[in-house]
Amino acid sequence: MTEHYFLKSERLGLRLLEEEDAEGCFHWLNDEGTCQYNSHHRFPETAESERAYIQNVRQDPSTIVFAVIELESKLHIGNVALQSINYIDRRAEISIVLGESECWGKGYGTEAYYLLIQYAFSALNLHRIDVGLMEGNIGMQKIMEHLGFREEGRRVDAIYKAGKYHTIIEYVLINERKIG
Repeated sequence: MTEHYFLKSERLGLRLLEEEDAEGCFHWLNDEGTCQYNSHHRFPETAESERAYIQNVRQDPSTIVFAVIELESKLHIGNVALQSINYIDRRAEISIVLGESECWGKGYGTEAYYLLIQYAFSALNLHRIDVGLMEGNIGMQKIMEHLGFREEGRRVDAIYKAGKYHTIIEYVLINERKIG
């Protein structure tokens, strides 16, 4: 199958998530290491539940989820999303899961986020992008700072996972282009 990418960089292609991607996604979401610092891995996922999720987000105008494809291998290595898109206030939340652990630490997360941020600001004309990270997720905090996000606040004990409460650090990136 020839891949058609909606967004592309030197190493990555982003395309809409397809039902066939459910097989890989549910494995990632059932992996404790992959989901250590996100809200997944609290309930078992199945390929069927992931297919239903994919069908739902494809119909939801407030959510855009892209499969992250490593171009050289054509491997689906993760997903990146804009969620809770508010076209009136021109804001959204951003998230990522890189499921293929051999791809961690190679800059793919930063690259995928960069593509999505450029799309959000240029094509969707968003003004603000938010992200909430678990306090212990140092790698993602470094990515956010590298991409120009700034810490905006903390939600203490905001998520209960693995038998304890975790603080969420809120980051924001503002599109400095002026309207009009």
